[in-house]
Amino acid sequence: MGCASSIHISDRVVYHSGKESEDSHSPQQTNTTQHQGNPASGLPLKPPSCKTTLTEVQFGPMKLFKDPLQVLLVFAKEDSQSNGFCWACEKANFRCSMARTPESALECFLEKHHDLVIIDHRHSRHFDAEALCRSIRAVNSSENTVIVAVVKRPDREEASVMPLINAGFNRRYVENANMMACYNELLQLEHGEVRAQFKLRAGNAIFTALEQSQEAIEITSEDQVIQYVNPAYESIMGYQQGELIGKEIIEVPKSEKNKPDLLETINSCIRKGKEWQGIYYAKKKNGDSIQQNVKITPVIGQGGKIRHYVSINRPLNDNNKTDKSSERVQAESQTDIQSSKHKDRRKGSLDVRSTTSRGSDGSSQRRHSSMARIHSMTIEAPITKVINIINAAQESSPMPVAEALDRVLEILRTTELYSPQLGTKDEDPHTNDLVGGLMTDGLRRLSGNEYIFSTKQPHHLPSHLTTPLSLNDIPPRIAQTMENEDSWDFDIFNLEAATLKRPLTYLGLKIFSRFGVCEFLNCPEATLRSWLQVIEANYHSSNSYHNSTHAADVLHATAYFLCKERVKQSLDPIDEVAALIAATVHDVDHPGRTNSFLCNAGSELAILYNDTAVLESHHAALAFQITTRDDKCNIFKNIERNEYRTLRQAIIDMVLATEMTKHFEHVNKFVNSINKPLAALEENGGNNDEESVKSVLTSPENRILVKRMLIKCADISNPCRPQELCIEWAGRISEEYFAQTDEEKRQGLPVVMPVFDRNTCSIPKSQISFIDYFITDMFDAWDAFADLPNLMQHLDNNFKYWKGLDERKLHSLRPPPE
Repeated sequence: MGCASSIHISDRVVYHSGKESEDSHSPQQTNTTQHQGNPASGLPLKPPSCKTTLTEVQFGPMKLFKDPLQVLLVFAKEDSQSNGFCWACEKANFRCSMARTPESALECFLEKHHDLVIIDHRHSRHFDAEALCRSIRAVNSSENTVIVAVVKRPDREEASVMPLINAGFNRRYVENANMMACYNELLQLEHGEVRAQFKLRAGNAIFTALEQSQEAIEITSEDQVIQYVNPAYESIMGYQQGELIGKEIIEVPKSEKNKPDLLETINSCIRKGKEWQGIYYAKKKNGDSIQQNVKITPVIGQGGKIRHYVSINRPLNDNNKTDKSSERVQAESQTDIQSSKHKDRRKGSLDVRSTTSRGSDGSSQRRHSSMARIHSMTIEAPITKVINIINAAQESSPMPVAEALDRVLEILRTTELYSPQLGTKDEDPHTNDLVGGLMTDGLRRLSGNEYIFSTKQPHHLPSHLTTPLSLNDIPPRIAQTMENEDSWDFDIFNLEAATLKRPLTYLGLKIFSRFGVCEFLNCPEATLRSWLQVIEANYHSSNSYHNSTHAADVLHATAYFLCKERVKQSLDPIDEVAALIAATVHDVDHPGRTNSFLCNAGSELAILYNDTAVLESHHAALAFQITTRDDKCNIFKNIERNEYRTLRQAIIDMVLATEMTKHFEHVNKFVNSINKPLAALEENGGNNDEESVKSVLTSPENRILVKRMLIKCADISNPCRPQELCIEWAGRISEEYFAQTDEEKRQGLPVVMPVFDRNTCSIPKSQISFIDYFITDMFDAWDAFADLPNLMQHLDNNFKYWKGLDERKLHSLRPPPE
């Protein structure tokens, strides 16, 4: 295609240049990577006895070599059908893995990215084959994977294949355990759908090569309508892609420097199917003419007709020396091409000449050769790849660009990429103290003055507690306070008073019953009651805020969010149970002090958890210790091992998500991975809209983000509660922070949040800061997802209430009586 150097395309696709590529494996190497594995774990089965060979596929002018097919078989139990496919894979020299559960299948696919997946769809009691197919399709790398459903032989009338197609299957295979039938099916798949997908994947690689090429490339249709231009074309010609795509060639301004009959000569040549190459003057967007060496190649397509023209344009350097502005564009475009982005495509990009803060003393000319070596490792994290690309771009960038990229690298090398940077303390001490206290570990050590903070709570079920035998035996007075527990305006403080500060057990019994948690866990109600009692007993009633009433409030908010339509569409029953349990235990044994306090005090917990997510790690660990050590309260006793592992992982992840240091990371990931794609789908509409929305909502990665966002919003939903409840919670959290500040002063510890001095603190200012900094953006995002207009109205009312008090220079929770 006129490129100066050959382009190697990797990802199991190799451009053939007359000899075997270094990227391809020899047959002997391929065989040694396989080993005897456990079929239930998704590991490779025993390798075939004969040598595996690379397959050659012709793709236009290219020869593509690919490794033997990777096949994943998903069968819950071994039978003649699964054995038939195993034998067929061995005979065809395919690499075969077997998985017994959806979880191991998904894990195996994420590791190997198989070309072909065969899922047993015959027995719904083992697992949901369509749900597994959707989960695999939710993974980006499954785009070119062929997925086959093994279905039962129909008894009477033929069933429609539409449910399978909607779930993401490419085709179905009517059960037939005959080994040759399985072998023939695999061969047809390999030479049909799999090969077609392989070529599509190669096509993506080729377009990636075009994007990175330093030659200007333009592709037009048979009717001379522009269909594609690469970034180098944009850089050289000064156009943006959107200004050209869909336009006919004759609509683009032409240079007057060409001979009058040149265009006719070119068209006459290429319409006959011949390639044309020569010198041509093109007109840039700014009106300048640029002399180029142009090569136009007709591409024969379907029906043996010319379907496209590919034009490759290389500026002639001698001509450009006479044009200073062109010289500057060329210098700048080198950076743009290497980063695969053109400056004009960045919305609101900064002028790099004005952003640099370094002088031109030559220090920036010393390139980071050692850093470049570090970042050229074979195995790279995404951020490492970004830094590597920037380092490479600096090598040939003008000085102002290189200096600006130095600043970019400094920012990227920090781990706090999601946390906004605060101004000076003088600007807003309330915000600085509050955010600093919640989002840092507060490690400001005082030598020789460590305070050992240890919780010596008994962590057992107090024998003096008397509770109802079942949900039906709840006293009428308590039952009456819980009548509207499914409403957002439910008053948790009424229940706290009615239960003598034991609201969690009673509300837990009712909510867990409403969601069928006992049925899901296959545990008696008595076990659940004992578990709720022992969890509640390990909350500290002496804390003004972090007590079992707060846990009950978070459980209530969690249950409320789980009933929202979008949330129900996204989560499975196991996710709902995990969310309810996580909400119940998320602050168990909270000492009423922040992580910063515990780290500064050198507490046993801080030492145990290495000053990292100290409280959240403790809550999750203690919850499982309490639950599993005594059968009387072990609600997990009767569930299957894999289900327990999944549930445990989800609960731990949700509890750890309540740690505030990663607040902005969680919110940003939720917005970028869920809200933005959903908004784009709503704007575009289309026939596949419903299925596309479902794909966004139910992908494994996004379900995790939804659960994290759900518990985060439930945990700090106080500003979105009715005003009286909001005021009560504000008073309680302030009191707890006041008590911490008092203790820090008594013990001679660093004062983490000096603004929370009970004698000087303005509670309205602290609430305004909390809402501004943490609440507004998070609940805007959660409301956009779950549709919560009542919460947003309460938030607006409460913000105005605190603003009103602050404007009157009042520091208290309420205005003085008139």
